[in-house]
Amino acid sequence: MTEQANTRIAVAGDPANNEDPYHLDPADAIEPPTTFRGRLKYLGPGLVISAAVVGSGELITTTALGAKAGFILLWLVIISTGIKVWVQLELAQWTILAGKPALEGYSNVGPRVFGRAGWINLLWVLMDFAKVLQRGGIIGGAVACLSLAFPVIGEPLGLPSLIFWTVLSLAVVISLLLTNKYSVVERLSVVAVVLFTIITVALALALPFTGFAYSTADIAGGLTFALPVGAIGFAIAMFGITGVGADEMTTYTYWCIEKGYARYVGPDDGSPERARRAHGWIRVMRTDVLVSWIISTICTMSFYVIGAAILHPQNLVPSGNDMIVTLSSMYTSVMGPAGYWIFIVGAFMVLFSTFIASTASVPRLWANTASILGFYDWTNLATRKRIIRVLTVVFPIIWALSYLVIQSPVLMVQIGGIASGIFLVAVVIAVWHLRKHQVAPEFKSNHFFTVMLGVSSFAVAALGIYSALEILGLGIGA
Repeated sequence: MTEQANTRIAVAGDPANNEDPYHLDPADAIEPPTTFRGRLKYLGPGLVISAAVVGSGELITTTALGAKAGFILLWLVIISTGIKVWVQLELAQWTILAGKPALEGYSNVGPRVFGRAGWINLLWVLMDFAKVLQRGGIIGGAVACLSLAFPVIGEPLGLPSLIFWTVLSLAVVISLLLTNKYSVVERLSVVAVVLFTIITVALALALPFTGFAYSTADIAGGLTFALPVGAIGFAIAMFGITGVGADEMTTYTYWCIEKGYARYVGPDDGSPERARRAHGWIRVMRTDVLVSWIISTICTMSFYVIGAAILHPQNLVPSGNDMIVTLSSMYTSVMGPAGYWIFIVGAFMVLFSTFIASTASVPRLWANTASILGFYDWTNLATRKRIIRVLTVVFPIIWALSYLVIQSPVLMVQIGGIASGIFLVAVVIAVWHLRKHQVAPEFKSNHFFTVMLGVSSFAVAALGIYSALEILGLGIGA
């Protein structure tokens, strides 16, 4: 069967167009593409995750860290984006093989504490409460962009103008996502990430030709693994947020299913043909993760360099509602007044795409959690759709209210980052448990992947220990 034929079948059998993307039907199984170019046609879930990652971590926390620490923590940017991706790969592989999303896998890690829910499921619930603040901060950043560009009531960052744009933004996002179409989320995410990545990378590369030039010595100094005590707290938050965090790893498994990776493999009938298809679609997933990792790393390094080169020498650190104004100075310092508008438009697109990605994903995870807790049957498609639609309306309102009350996007995102860092440890435990008990030996025979998963797990464990100490008031540094 040719790749062109595969593409036609995949479009016709796309789970986004079928009644239930989480039901495995042998009729949906198709042969995977056999070339790198062929695999590129099936990318998507990683780009949705990139939209979420770039908006929450790279734009806000990474730039603020560069402004505070200068180039000295550039090395952490590379590690934080690259080290956690191996856990994501292993978890997504289990999803493709099992045909189930991550929260179902977490429920298999005992002891169980309520219904089918294990301790990791309940820990996810606690983490997501903390993530309310992070998502509120993302909405706040997007709303601040709109209010600065078009202040409709009073001062640009005054409460009346912020409330107006918050209500309008909620209405637009909820309207877009009530259909629960994966394809809508993917298209919006791709456009926003591509445009803002081009703008940001171009600015970072242009800095050496401006008054905010950086040198190779600055870059070399940032790769020396130094860690100033005063920047430790910011660094931990950045490590927890940048790259794929615990929530993005978990969410990614849902998008893999809704894109079709598990459906195309088909139910596990123990046949060699099914195993061959699984290997092929796992390779597609790995390509998808690779592309999203490249995008995240390039964006993160660009934001960090811009913050270190422009904001750090001026002693400007983004904080409170003035975050957008401070960050926009990165562009106006180099491009003049036009740079301000370029930044406002670009920042809004990325933050808004993150808002869309969260609004699309979180209701799915909570609907699945409600099922695991025993409140309804996940396989009941009508009930599941109804619950997701209700949560698609309710959750964004809660996030937005948290922003309007606190009005400090940077702090809110950092709190979410610490919570994500703690939950990462639980995800690692789940991954190793599932790998041991539910993954066939032929799918864990790659020793390089095993070693990198071990390194990633060690780094995540260190992050989780620090984050726990931070919550207990025993952390080191500011």
